[in-house]
Amino acid sequence: MTATAEKRSLDDVLVAMDVVDTLRHRDLILQKELDQEGREQQLITRLREIYAAQGIEVTDEVLLQGVQALEEQRFHYRPPAPSLGVRLAKIYVSRDRWWKPVAGGFAALAAGLMVYQFGVVQPAKAKDARIERALTETLPSQLQTAFEATLSASESETATQLAETYRLDGTAAIAARDIGKAEAAIASLTQLQADLAVSYDVRVVYGPGEPRSGIFRIPDDAPNARNFYLIVEAVDPAGRLVEVQIESEEDRQTKRVSRWGQRVSESAFNAIASDKRDDQIIQNAVIGRKAAGQLTPTYAVATPGGAILEW
Repeated sequence: MTATAEKRSLDDVLVAMDVVDTLRHRDLILQKELDQEGREQQLITRLREIYAAQGIEVTDEVLLQGVQALEEQRFHYRPPAPSLGVRLAKIYVSRDRWWKPVAGGFAALAAGLMVYQFGVVQPAKAKDARIERALTETLPSQLQTAFEATLSASESETATQLAETYRLDGTAAIAARDIGKAEAAIASLTQLQADLAVSYDVRVVYGPGEPRSGIFRIPDDAPNARNFYLIVEAVDPAGRLVEVQIESEEDRQTKRVSRWGQRVSESAFNAIASDKRDDQIIQNAVIGRKAAGQLTPTYAVATPGGAILEW
């Protein structure tokens, strides 16, 4: 009796919904009974038998409500009409399927963007900034400083003109945004300043380990002529060798060397040879002197100019 009382106490709406569900799942009843006259009564009779077989008591009123609810599709699910909101809702509901791959993709994209930003964009911007600063500030300042220092050290018109040439080269390079050429012009000015600042003697080599102090060459185009050269080196007041820029008259190559063959007159060549011949010592070994502020040495012997780098 208690079980029966509990069954009778079921909410009428829930029972009506159960009736509708029972009718929906029994297609045979719907197909055969709903189109016949007196279908409501027949359905109620059939439903009463179904519930009775299950030991459930349902009043005719509730059964009738269930049949009418079915016909009115009161408990029938109607999917919402297609719309943007419905589409977004479906996407949200299915987020478990697509969120992790999408989130991973966004994370990879963000990581890639960060790498590109900090590994490519920022270094490129920093490089551009350095170039712009070099062209507008650093290089012009260095060029002007080197030029003024060279002029201050120069007592030679030739050196002054050469410094002006280097300054013009550097200015043109900066205007053309050619950092390499601008730096080369500054380096040339710096080297010119150093060459002007140093002083040295041009001394003929002799002594142990020195096989020769001079040579002569027969020019290819003048077989009856001879060019005479003394092998010399540049020595500063402290006795240290100094590298100077020498151009070979044979192949026009220019090198910085401390020893070279200086062309002299035949008489100067013979005088040095005679000086060395008696005791292998050259008493007058210094044949020229380069003073600070000057670009080239002043020679005490007759020299037509010219030099060689190999002998």
